[in-house]
Amino acid sequence: MNPGINLQSSDREIISDFLEGNRSSFNYLVLKYQKKVYWVIRRLVVDHDDADDITQEVFIKLYRSLQEFRGESSLFTYLYKIAVNYSLNHLKKNKKKYERERNMDSESIDLQDDSKNAEAAMSDAYNERLLKEAILVLPEQQRAVFTLRFYDELSYDEISKILDRSVGGLKANYFHAFKKIQAFLTEKKKKGLIDL
Repeated sequence: MNPGINLQSSDREIISDFLEGNRSSFNYLVLKYQKKVYWVIRRLVVDHDDADDITQEVFIKLYRSLQEFRGESSLFTYLYKIAVNYSLNHLKKNKKKYERERNMDSESIDLQDDSKNAEAAMSDAYNERLLKEAILVLPEQQRAVFTLRFYDELSYDEISKILDRSVGGLKANYFHAFKKIQAFLTEKKKKGLIDL
């Protein structure tokens, strides 16, 4: 056990200390990555409570599997992979719940009074809400690729390592996701809900 381990220590040093028996050094990994992992998950599942629960599951999985981590990729790539897989599994299990929420969000937007809310509807928050709603329409795989590329600005090579998919397939997923989002927003424009 290394008494000099702290938040500035490298991932390898922290992992090594953890594997030597200092279980409390795992807390440094949580402090380093919890917020990043949460936001990866949150962008995929949208709901805060679900994202919070999945984040905890990801770190429990990391705690239990850290001795198997070989260091072939960075620890963050490894965490990303766990986070995305858990999120996609969650989305598959709760597909009906998310479809209901998406339909309710869509209805609430459609019922707005256009004359009074025209300026408010064009606010950044409103546009962000529409983008999130559009992302919810995407199949899980496209949602993951779009989110990792658009929000997290990861390269296709990085996404390929996380999702175990070919770069060509990922590019196709991103292209289709982009087109679906574009079609969704165009439909909202036709209804007069946004001005593209």
